[in-house]
Amino acid sequence: MILLGLGGNLASPEHGSPQATLSAALAALPALRVCVAERSSWYRSEPVPRSDQPWYVNAVAALRTALDPACLLASLLALETRFGRMRGAPNAARVLDLDLLDYDGQVIESDTLRLPHPRLHLRRFVLAPLVELAPLWRHPVSGLTATELLGGLPPGEPVLRIAE
Repeated sequence: MILLGLGGNLASPEHGSPQATLSAALAALPALRVCVAERSSWYRSEPVPRSDQPWYVNAVAALRTALDPACLLASLLALETRFGRMRGAPNAARVLDLDLLDYDGQVIESDTLRLPHPRLHLRRFVLAPLVELAPLWRHPVSGLTATELLGGLPPGEPVLRIAE
C-alpha cells in the first residue's frame, strides 16, 4: 500500500479553497502515472504547532504506481511547486502539502527520502483520516496499527471530519 498525506490551508488563485486545491491535486496525479485507489474524507485541523494561520484541510489517499519511492516523491514535490507551493519557514501556511507516508512498508532513510514519514505516528491530522481509510495498516517500524497509533496520542489537536 502506498499512502499519501494531503494538506493545505491557503486558497489557490487557480483552484480556489484549500479543499478544491487538494481535489485538483488528486485529479492531476494520473498524468504523473499515479492512480488514486481510494481517499479518506476531508478533515479540518488546527495548525501544528498552534498559530494564528488558518486551519488546514487534510486527507489521506491510497495510491498505485509503478514509480519507485524516490521518483514518486520527486513527482509529488514538482506537483506542489506547480500548484504554487512556496517553501519557506517550517510549518508555514501553504497552498499544497503532499507527504509520502508509506510505500509498501519500505523503510528508507536517505538525504532526500525518509519512509515511513518520520512524524506520521505523532500527527492526529494524518492518523484520523488514515484510520478511516486503512485502520489495520501497520507502521513499518513500530508494528502498531493506525488505530493503535491514533489511540495512543495525547488529547488535544482538534481534527474534525468535513461533511462531503
